[in-house]
Amino acid sequence: MILGIDTSLGSAVAVVEQDGVVRSQVESADPRGHAEVIGDLIERALAEASATAAGITHVAAGMGPGPFTGLRVGIAAARAFALGRGIPVVPVASHDAVALELLLHDALTGGLDGDAETFAVVTDARRREFAFTLYRGLDDDGLPIRLAEPALSPRDDLDSLLGREGARRRDADRIPASLVALCAARALAAGRSVGPVDALYLRSPDVTLPGAPKRVGS
Repeated sequence: MILGIDTSLGSAVAVVEQDGVVRSQVESADPRGHAEVIGDLIERALAEASATAAGITHVAAGMGPGPFTGLRVGIAAARAFALGRGIPVVPVASHDAVALELLLHDALTGGLDGDAETFAVVTDARRREFAFTLYRGLDDDGLPIRLAEPALSPRDDLDSLLGREGARRRDADRIPASLVALCAARALAAGRSVGPVDALYLRSPDVTLPGAPKRVGS
């Protein structure tokens, strides 16, 4: 079983079997209380899945894009859990999970025109900016085809930018941890690495190391 963790928006944890069966998914929509809830969410997800830590074989970590403070909580939790169990961490771009959910849903409902339509997963980056990633369809391994790496856009410029790209806008207010885990499961089955090794922080942290002390003249 795969434990999926993402804190790039709210906080979400899921337990998913290797074949994609979702055993549990729990979430907190609070965009700031990640550290306070992540431990409880992991415990709840395991309990609702009737699973123990010993039954988890991989941890799927949502790597963003997301703000520095929130995103690192989920990544740290994923790495700590994996380290304690001696199991691998599988990094997944968080927008890929949303794209996969949209593509699977729209394949059933006819919402997208197959592989022909370019669309953008869009999340609120705060400070009057949006994060977005362009996609078009699924590849042979059942994973979203990412046309470009995640980027930031001023809020007022995004629609015109997507219009020039011919991309349909798909806003997301949550990252489904079950789809983070499903992306990881499909990547593992294909023997691929699909996520970034490093976190996709939207910006550098606001707090920076101080410079060298100024010399005091005599």
